[in-house]
Amino acid sequence: MLYLQGLPHFLGYLIGALVLLVAFMYCYSRITPHHEWTLIREGNAAAATAYAGSILGFTLPLYSAMANSVSFIDFILWGIIAFGVQLATFFGLKMVLKNQGESLSLHITEGHMAYGVLVGSVSIAVGLINAASMTW
Repeated sequence: MLYLQGLPHFLGYLIGALVLLVAFMYCYSRITPHHEWTLIREGNAAAATAYAGSILGFTLPLYSAMANSVSFIDFILWGIIAFGVQLATFFGLKMVLKNQGESLSLHITEGHMAYGVLVGSVSIAVGLINAASMTW
């Protein structure tokens, strides 16, 4: 039975991480001006690429928070910070492109893959930096 003594902690962290991931996916798709799920159902690869990058960009620091946290509450708090950083990344990109006279959400809605790849790549890059920052 000693083999399973860590099972409650495992389940707590696993369920906590999955709840944070589902919450992130839901909130991200609601907060962004374009509708990821509708666009993905329509076969919009730019939307799928951008959304996938944001999910990975959130999950990387979530993993780091889980691996380096000193308690479950610590993990949840750092997960929430990762959540905010990833949302800020999207809106920062949106603002930069808007200042150049372009609408990020319009390009993604129209299926321009370059913008989907840009958002996905920047989201992953920021997620990696965020994850590395959580290794104190």
